[in-house]
Amino acid sequence: MEGKLRWIAVSAVAPVAWGSTYFVTHRFLPPDYPFYGAAIRALPAGLLLLLVRRRLPRGAWWWRSLVLGTLNMGAFFALVYLAAQTLPTSVASTIMATSPVAMMLIAWAALSARPAAAQLAGAVLGIGGVCLMLLDGGGTVAPRGVLASGAAMAMSSLGYVLAKKWSADVDVFSLTAWQLLAGGALLLPAAVAVEGAPPVLDAAALAGFGYVSIVATALAFAAWFAGLRHLSAGTVGLIGLLNPMTGVLLGAAVAGEALAAHQLAGLALVFTGIVVGQPVAARLLARLRPARDDAGAALCTS
Repeated sequence: MEGKLRWIAVSAVAPVAWGSTYFVTHRFLPPDYPFYGAAIRALPAGLLLLLVRRRLPRGAWWWRSLVLGTLNMGAFFALVYLAAQTLPTSVASTIMATSPVAMMLIAWAALSARPAAAQLAGAVLGIGGVCLMLLDGGGTVAPRGVLASGAAMAMSSLGYVLAKKWSADVDVFSLTAWQLLAGGALLLPAAVAVEGAPPVLDAAALAGFGYVSIVATALAFAAWFAGLRHLSAGTVGLIGLLNPMTGVLLGAAVAGEALAAHQLAGLALVFTGIVVGQPVAARLLARLRPARDDAGAALCTS
């Protein structure tokens, strides 16, 4: 149980870091450059992790890195960047919050890992909490932003499950580095063809890209794939619901936004969904139940 709790904590690093990505992208990064923005995010992070391990792909990992780099990094980053620039954070986060269900269903099909009833219940509670927490009817909802966010959610869910299926013999740093470099290499020609010259970056944009690339990409994805190595896809997917929670709490802490009663209720519901869906919680309750029964029996006999 202690080992599971440790990997749950490691996995949680990723969605907490990602929860700040929409805020940083919307506030500090240049708009209308989704391909350059994604490439600048991916390539430095990939090079940094490659320097840590200094290992290149071999055999099937050349094409696997290309597939995973497209699903999890290249196309995903561009779509998330576009969604962050065209949608209210609340809408984008709500769409991405459906990822746990998508990951469970894909893992069921690809890995024969049937989701537990508690995990499905936790996902339903979590998604309901995100809707309660974020959806207030405000802001303009652009159809292309909705499509971008939905596509990002579906592609990354598939990519995460494939990474879990394929990566048993590869260390996490190499696995993450290869995907980032493959995704970034695909993004650069698309950026030149579609967006022309790269954007001019001021100090705030450079700092924003530094944070997004090092913390919210290199560190976060290494933690995420480490969690996937040791936990089920459904468990890790539910931990991902910390992403919108972090966004809301960050808005309250940094932007001074007051939390309404329905947002507090939504936060509680999301947290409950995450806990309910963890197998560790079920085992802990199972351990506590005999203790309660023994205590009750002792009271009755006394």
